[in-house]
Amino acid sequence: MIPMIVDSLKVSLISNNRLLLLKEPDAERYLAIVIGPFEAEAIAYQMQGVEVPRPLTHDLLKQVVTTLGAHFAHVVISELKNDTFYATLVLNLSTGRRIEIDSRSSDAIALALRANVTIYVDESVIADAGFAPDEDLSNAVTSEEKEKLLPFSDFIESLDLDDLGKEE
Repeated sequence: MIPMIVDSLKVSLISNNRLLLLKEPDAERYLAIVIGPFEAEAIAYQMQGVEVPRPLTHDLLKQVVTTLGAHFAHVVISELKNDTFYATLVLNLSTGRRIEIDSRSSDAIALALRANVTIYVDESVIADAGFAPDEDLSNAVTSEEKEKLLPFSDFIESLDLDDLGKEE
């Protein structure tokens, strides 16, 4: 099993899906998982330290587990079948017994972040769906293409995003 960290959360402007990027801490291997907007929001809230007045679903589940005397040991993204990632929550019970509970990968990651436990990915999943970005992307775009994109980059750099989302 390979330990991974949440690298980033990307938003698609075309669909309602979000892309969660996991990264191997000491290497340049990534795993991209498409997740829904609600799960992405739960993960983003935790990553940003947003406090909510009432527990969200993942907060509630964590609270139920700990109130019953169990503790999260870790989560595992264990399998990839038909373009779907499968995960397991691994819990240590107060009796000393360890149990594994089937989970959606996005829910497992949201809970791992809340419980501050390691996210593992099975080596076979990394072999099937992991990727390493190209080391040198400087030659990926020709100088002619860069010149065509220059007006757009100037526009993007000129945007003032500090007031984005604020009502006037």
